[in-house]
Amino acid sequence: MASTNSQLDQYRKSSITGASPLRLVIMLYDGALRFMAAGRRAMTEKNLYEQNRNIQRAQRIIAELMSCLDMRQGGEVATNLLALYTFSYNRLVESNVSDDPRGIDEVSQVLSNLREGWVELEASLRQGLATDAA
Repeated sequence: MASTNSQLDQYRKSSITGASPLRLVIMLYDGALRFMAAGRRAMTEKNLYEQNRNIQRAQRIIAELMSCLDMRQGGEVATNLLALYTFSYNRLVESNVSDDPRGIDEVSQVLSNLREGWVELEASLRQGLATDAA
């Protein structure tokens, strides 16, 4: 079993190091959504430790997304993303403190929509590269 875990860790590391910047952003969204779902589950099960641990993990990912924004070159898009990330971060804090899953649901919707936009951007860039190569 230790060998399998080691192989899985190695696979994860290689997928991260070989990923494009767009793919890394999508992976961050995936992680945040996964941790929020686990936090919500723990909340409904009244498991405060797991609730807090998972929601804080999602918050750390959102903080990482915020720190990656280039406010000078990103213009209005970066400003809007910062506002959405700030809302999401704060809403997760409120939800965690009040044990109210509605905040997690709201943030999950926001991040799912943003993730979808990044996936579409990645697909259109890949399509453009394929067209250029042909």
